[in-house]
Amino acid sequence: MQLTDLTAVQLLDGYRKAEFSPVEATGEALERARSIQPEVNAFVRLTEEDALARARESEARWRRGEPEGLLDGVPVTVKDILLQRGLPTLRGSRTIPEQGSWEEDAPSVARLREHGAVFIGKTTTPEFGWKAVTDSPLSGVTRNPHDPSRTAGGSSGGSAAAVALGAGPLSLGTDGGGSVRIPASFCGIFGLKPTYGRVPLYPASAFGTLAHVGPMSRDAADAALMMDVIGGADARDWSALPPAPESYVTGLEGGVRGLRVAYSPSLGGQVAVRPAVASAVRRAVAGLADLGAFVEETDPDFSDPLEAFHTLWFSGAARVTQRLSAHKRQLLDPGLREVCVLGGRLSALDYLAAVDVRMDLGRRMGRFHESYDLLVTPTLPLTAFGAGVEVPPGSGLRRWTGWTPFTYPFNLTQQPAATVPVGTDADGLPVGLQIIAARHQDPLVLRTAHALYEAGLATSPPAPAT
Repeated sequence: MQLTDLTAVQLLDGYRKAEFSPVEATGEALERARSIQPEVNAFVRLTEEDALARARESEARWRRGEPEGLLDGVPVTVKDILLQRGLPTLRGSRTIPEQGSWEEDAPSVARLREHGAVFIGKTTTPEFGWKAVTDSPLSGVTRNPHDPSRTAGGSSGGSAAAVALGAGPLSLGTDGGGSVRIPASFCGIFGLKPTYGRVPLYPASAFGTLAHVGPMSRDAADAALMMDVIGGADARDWSALPPAPESYVTGLEGGVRGLRVAYSPSLGGQVAVRPAVASAVRRAVAGLADLGAFVEETDPDFSDPLEAFHTLWFSGAARVTQRLSAHKRQLLDPGLREVCVLGGRLSALDYLAAVDVRMDLGRRMGRFHESYDLLVTPTLPLTAFGAGVEVPPGSGLRRWTGWTPFTYPFNLTQQPAATVPVGTDADGLPVGLQIIAARHQDPLVLRTAHALYEAGLATSPPAPAT
């Protein structure tokens, strides 16, 4: 087995036993990143010299028996929405100049740095993370590792493709309407949107409290380890929650026996789900019952909050671009220009009406979780479609939200939600199952996902190395 096939937990175990070194693991991750870039386009930039220097420092610490933190020597990648000291953060946009000192890390990046992680590169994003596929005027189209003619999803598409192909076992993504879960589902990896505030965020997102930072990984155990790191306190985010009282890793065991699981295959008939997706998810749900969970097919009590989400999302997009000159506006993704115009027409009363919808949705889900520990749905109603377009060709849809109805409601409610790979369709494209819990119940989401992995009900399908 190559080092690029190992999880972060396995790499750390190998370092501990001196079976291989951080320099070897980093070198192989960089080699894999270089090899996949021409076809998949997962990276904005690779940081080879700095990565190898950090890996050598880590190797020396391991030789002394003095590892620095929980992720010492593990290769990681960072979505190019998040600040990383010493590198431009261009957010997929030609409107941001590269010049500047770039002296700050985002909180999650700072915590990874403190724990010895090795940064190997920054990954692609659509412009300002505005849509659920990854292409931008700055960096072009990011493609699916299982079929490069298909999209990797977005907006954390570069991160998902990098993890799926072995260019680092961990990546930092962001999720404002599904942007961790969507590409993780399309690429066949694990992705978690934590409870809002559980991972500090700075600078504050123009999309407000819809925006979350979360781990993308090969399995739930790696994500739990990463959460133990990136959930550390940071005074720059005034809305952040206090650090979790217990380790996410120690909370992984215990299984699902006795948990009350609501299985909603279509949110009460509101979503048309592809048969291959529905059958893969149903098999995994049956597996939860076999593991001892009490599973009931039922639906949460809400109608599609699409209009409210659009109000909040489009006004956020308009805010991101508010100060751009007319010339720079012409450099924007045309779809982003369209939603910015719509967002600019919204009033404060429109925004507050959307907040009212959001608050009612949160109330409904709070009451729902008095009866059920978990809600399980498909992550998406379909598998990856053609690359380079916002919506599936021939679908008649206008915006990306038309094919992501399972994800954005839970940004509105700020609940923890994860996607777990539970199978493939006839074309070998991954299918994801979404696990949702009440706010602050992130450990329960991770524990349930881990139980699926341990039982062989969840597995990341091998992606061909290009």
